[in-house]
Amino acid sequence: MGDPYFQTLFSERIGGAQYGKGTEIYKFEKIKRAKRKALEDYPDRSLLDFGIGENDEMADVEVRQQLKLEVDKPENRGYADNGIEEFKVAAASWMKRHLNVDLDAKTEVNHCIGSKPALAMMPAVFINPGDVTLMTTPGYPVAGTHTAYYGGEVHNLPLTAANNFLPDLDAIPGDVCARAKLLVLNYPNSPTGALADAEFFKRAVDFAHKNNLVVINDAAHMVLTFDGEPLSFLSIDGAKDVGVEIHSLSKGFDMIGWRIGFVAGNQLIVQAFSDVKDNTDSGQFIAIQKAAVAALENDSIPARIRQKYHRRLKKLVAVLKEAGFEAEVPGGTYFLYTAAPKSAGSGESFSCAEDASQFLIKEASICTVPWDNAGAFLRFSVTYQAESEAEEDALMAELSSRLAAQSFSF
Repeated sequence: MGDPYFQTLFSERIGGAQYGKGTEIYKFEKIKRAKRKALEDYPDRSLLDFGIGENDEMADVEVRQQLKLEVDKPENRGYADNGIEEFKVAAASWMKRHLNVDLDAKTEVNHCIGSKPALAMMPAVFINPGDVTLMTTPGYPVAGTHTAYYGGEVHNLPLTAANNFLPDLDAIPGDVCARAKLLVLNYPNSPTGALADAEFFKRAVDFAHKNNLVVINDAAHMVLTFDGEPLSFLSIDGAKDVGVEIHSLSKGFDMIGWRIGFVAGNQLIVQAFSDVKDNTDSGQFIAIQKAAVAALENDSIPARIRQKYHRRLKKLVAVLKEAGFEAEVPGGTYFLYTAAPKSAGSGESFSCAEDASQFLIKEASICTVPWDNAGAFLRFSVTYQAESEAEEDALMAELSSRLAAQSFSF
């Protein structure tokens, strides 16, 4: 059977006439396939899944109850467009209480249907063909993908342990800086778990002024800060002059499927984002926004979630260190990013992190996510299913046993 008549009509941004004909398998699909094979080959061996990147619990009962109340109110049935004032006020208040950031709720905050769509829309605000988006790697690729959609280019900034997983802004070539319009940061950083300090954020502000570009800090993991108090990019003097910060209620509030977050910062940038958003979606369901208000106003919710994941990370670090991994509790996020082993006692050697990840799944039913963008690293997530600390401890004991049996070399 031949190609459909529209095969040649696909846009070049998604592959053009070759769309759908590629044979390359994305790493997450490889992981899924290896997990299925491990379950088939070893039906009596449980899968220890540290690859999941989404919270393991439902949203707080108070938030769910608020949603139930709001769903039945006729005034919440319509289009939300660019959001309700109540949510914007709650977001601005939360930023002031927790991050010491002053915001005008009417002009410097707007809701988004999760941080992913916000990151996808920002290139539409700024990028023309030939423009450059500076992005850290490893990292979340959405802003880069949409930069390419608009004819722009992505310049990757490697995150290395030698530089504390911060981008080296001084190493960016001058011709790249001349064409750059966006610097996309992500702190607390996924997947490395690194934090940016005030000194680095100040350098980013100065860099933006020097090179006439906009800074976007993806702060989806802000609540999950373990090393000291959380630090907002917007708390730095001059930051609101050069950029915005994107926040999400997914990670720190157990609201991953609710798709609610907000963009905050420079008034004109927020306005431009709102204009693009207004032509992209019709806003998140008002009942969800009002339930999110209840979440933002209850400071015990993120405190409890942060405590749980911090506890789990400390347990995981102890097990990994025992097995020879160089592991430390990250500054933030529920991810642990550690150098991949180079070989196993069985004689297996690994040329990259993906090899090590596949070996762990196939031979020990341990699922991790490999990153080979700036060195060979594995990412462990502590969002596994465990209803009690006793279950956490039992899972850690099983992990310890399986890792010990492999005798890894690093």
